[in-house]
Amino acid sequence: MKETTTKPSFLSGLTGQILIAMIIGAILGIAIHTNFSTEIAQLFSSKIKILATVFIRLVQMIISPLVFTTLVVGIAKLGDIKAVGRIGGKALGWFFTASFISLLLGMFFVNILQPGVGLNLSNVDLTTASEVTAKTTTLSFENFIEHIVPKSIFEAMATNEILQIVIFSIFFGLAAAAIGDAVKPVVNALDKTSHIVLKMVNYVMKFAPIGVFGAIAGVFAVRDFQELAITYFKYFGSFLIGIASLWVVLILVGYIFLKSRMSTLLKRISSPLIVAFGTTSSEAVFPKLTEELERFGVKDKIVSFMLPLGYSFNLDGSMMYMTFASIFIAQAYGIDLDIGTQLTMLLVLMLTSKGIAGVPRASLVVVAATCGMFDIPIEGIALILPIDHFCDMFRSATNVLGNALATSVVGQWEDKIEDAS
Repeated sequence: MKETTTKPSFLSGLTGQILIAMIIGAILGIAIHTNFSTEIAQLFSSKIKILATVFIRLVQMIISPLVFTTLVVGIAKLGDIKAVGRIGGKALGWFFTASFISLLLGMFFVNILQPGVGLNLSNVDLTTASEVTAKTTTLSFENFIEHIVPKSIFEAMATNEILQIVIFSIFFGLAAAAIGDAVKPVVNALDKTSHIVLKMVNYVMKFAPIGVFGAIAGVFAVRDFQELAITYFKYFGSFLIGIASLWVVLILVGYIFLKSRMSTLLKRISSPLIVAFGTTSSEAVFPKLTEELERFGVKDKIVSFMLPLGYSFNLDGSMMYMTFASIFIAQAYGIDLDIGTQLTMLLVLMLTSKGIAGVPRASLVVVAATCGMFDIPIEGIALILPIDHFCDMFRSATNVLGNALATSVVGQWEDKIEDAS
């Protein structure tokens, strides 16, 4: 009874504030785009986006210490390598299965709906792709392997390389668990540090509505919404059908494993979902998602182990988009890819996409590199750049849903093992 009397209204809660900020940002952006010159709109966009940049940087500020402390404590609490191997095996099995299904859905819908067939390329400014294509020269299998293993934990933390931090933290946690009681003071100190960082999350998330407002207003100020809707209706519509299908699959799987608790989970993660949607960054909600999953009832040792792995290996929305976007570009250029080639592309994406950052535009680099491998013009990235921000909103939110579901299901499996023992 006490909880119901103190529960804030929807509009006074973080979720409601973020939704209001999105609406106001869109209205302001459209007004600027409609009533002012292109130069003024561009200037306004660059300035207002600073609000989003500050918010994302505030979140990035706490990600490295949070991943390190929670993962080390989580592994140390698991107590032995057998438990780490068991949970890690379940996690990777789930991640690769979910990734494969996501990639298949993207391939299926882009082939069925064919949004790139008959596209007019005459008005496309290919120079806009230079920012993305410039980064693809460094993407190779050798560099991918080197990217996984950190040469310095401090460098990895400074650049927020989550996968590298995860690798170091796993070794550190396993070593701490092997030593035993002698390192309990260190583990306890890291545990307390993680709680301090989580407290910082509450302060940072108060800035979320302002960050979302800046991101949305900046985009709508420089994009003609009506022109985008007409020009990219088929592409964006096809993508939404694909991403909606992925949501249906994920939620159905959630109800199969979690049953009625799936509804509670969706309510718990509504705020992180909307922040990810507004900022186009699943990384921006990592700390908040950690907190909400623990409130949902997943043990902290499972959350601290699963989520960092998920952010490196389980970006379902990005995975679905990668096959969709790559084959769309081939369709736009009239390049026919047989099923065998597309399945090969799927497997390449399955490997090369692991460890990409959950930040805006990261998946485009992988798409550009994949296009280069299969002789698809890399400049075709320019075709999807004008609409990519809006696609990124949906795939970022999907990444959050996928990781929340994976963590919750594995947490439930582990609870059953502990209850049985």
